[in-house]
Amino acid sequence: MSERAAGLKRWLTTTDHKDIGILYLVTSLFMAVFGGAFAGLLRAQLSAADLKLLNPDLYNQFLSMHGTLMIFFVIIPAMAGFGNYFVPLLIGARDMAFPKLNALSYWLVIPAAGLMFGSFFVQGGTAQTGWTGYVPLASRQFSGTPGVDMWILGLHLVGLSSILGAINFLVTIINMRAPGMGYFKMPLFVWTWFVNATLILFATPVLAGALTMALTDRAFGTGFFRPSEGGDPLLWQHLFWFYSHPAVYIMVLPGMGIVSHVLPAFSNKKIFGYKGIAVATAAIGIIGFMVWAHHMFTSGISPALRAFFAFMTMVIAVPTGVKIFSWLATIWGGQIRFSTAMKFALGFIALFVMGGISGLTLAVVPFDVQVHDSYYVVAHLHYVLFGGSVMALLAGTFFWFPKMSGRILDEKLGNVIFWLVFLGMNITFLPMHWLGIVGMARRVYTYRPEFEFWNQVASFGYILLFAGGMLLLYNMFKAVRKGERAAEDPWGVYPLQRTLDWSVSSPPPVENFAKIPEIV
Repeated sequence: MSERAAGLKRWLTTTDHKDIGILYLVTSLFMAVFGGAFAGLLRAQLSAADLKLLNPDLYNQFLSMHGTLMIFFVIIPAMAGFGNYFVPLLIGARDMAFPKLNALSYWLVIPAAGLMFGSFFVQGGTAQTGWTGYVPLASRQFSGTPGVDMWILGLHLVGLSSILGAINFLVTIINMRAPGMGYFKMPLFVWTWFVNATLILFATPVLAGALTMALTDRAFGTGFFRPSEGGDPLLWQHLFWFYSHPAVYIMVLPGMGIVSHVLPAFSNKKIFGYKGIAVATAAIGIIGFMVWAHHMFTSGISPALRAFFAFMTMVIAVPTGVKIFSWLATIWGGQIRFSTAMKFALGFIALFVMGGISGLTLAVVPFDVQVHDSYYVVAHLHYVLFGGSVMALLAGTFFWFPKMSGRILDEKLGNVIFWLVFLGMNITFLPMHWLGIVGMARRVYTYRPEFEFWNQVASFGYILLFAGGMLLLYNMFKAVRKGERAAEDPWGVYPLQRTLDWSVSSPPPVENFAKIPEIV
């Protein structure tokens, strides 16, 4: 086996999929600190009616950058980090199919982040368009600052990173599985990444095209989205949501794969309905491309299209329900160990179901029209992405940290972290449903006094989330320095699940396996 370089040179020159996975995860953690800080400033501004902590321009800049960072620089790269580290291990491969391309995919994220942060320091500041970048907010005549151009170019680079990574994942999974590992013998985390990479490959180029059109409208006077030049602002919404609704599953599907490993491991049972979960994963990927215009019920699309997209939004709940009931059947009657990873996995189920139910209410066109662009939509989004993606990422962190670092995170501290995050998430975002129903608009930096109480409750919830995040950083730092050393299989998973990640040392050797395993 080849030897690993030492020190800084190792991290700057590595093509080892495990090192690149760790780089993705560390970068996501770093970006989460900034994204979370922006959220804290927003909640501070909204903690009282008519507060003047932030002016409207700065509030909109922080709002736009919070959403952009958390989606494109935290959740998606963090899922890519776990995917890079564990997909080759789980399929019995020594590395990704294209190791140098894998390294390039990661290093594209760094200049993309530089463009995002650098946009604060140019004339006019960064984008004030929200993470959705709607025109005319992002068009030349309304937002003629270089910060928006830098935001667009940053998204271009991080999108290119995703596309190159997706190609690598697909080639790796299709061609490099261990002998005897058919598609229906692949671990479920690999299945989710197989579908996820397909989603990225089909959806992300559409976003790239929309961003290019917006950039040329701004810089070269083209008229794709400008009515004065014969363009249509609604075209941006169609293109953006054609990417961004599959992007929800790009952020959630790998998390579902993580949960599908954690639940049986701590229930002392095999996963229930393996094939059903695999097929449901593929079905979610397909139907995910047929629901994008449910974000556009107030945009003037025809009643026939409204009916179609409302129906498809309800249909996508079916394969999701197959997964939920399969997970519940897995833990039913099991010998459950309430480890921190298990608590986060169970928290994922509870919060994702709540987010899914509020999504179904938004599929009802009259109700959607009533709460569109209100805090109800903000609550739904965060229950899906925080309650879904982030809870799953935290489950994966506590579950796989021993495999990646050779050390075990403090479980007592982990229990405190779980309750701070779980309670903080609900205290922050549950009241936003009620705020939205009674009429509080989103993307506003101030509000009427009658909305003050529930905004104060939400701001208190952020304090709990902040405390949980700081304790997580402390727990990880403490574990790396002097945590309990981890065996090959510290959770006792391998005899039951027999996934290959638990059959090698913690952390795994450079090329994973001295001999490629055969699956029987």
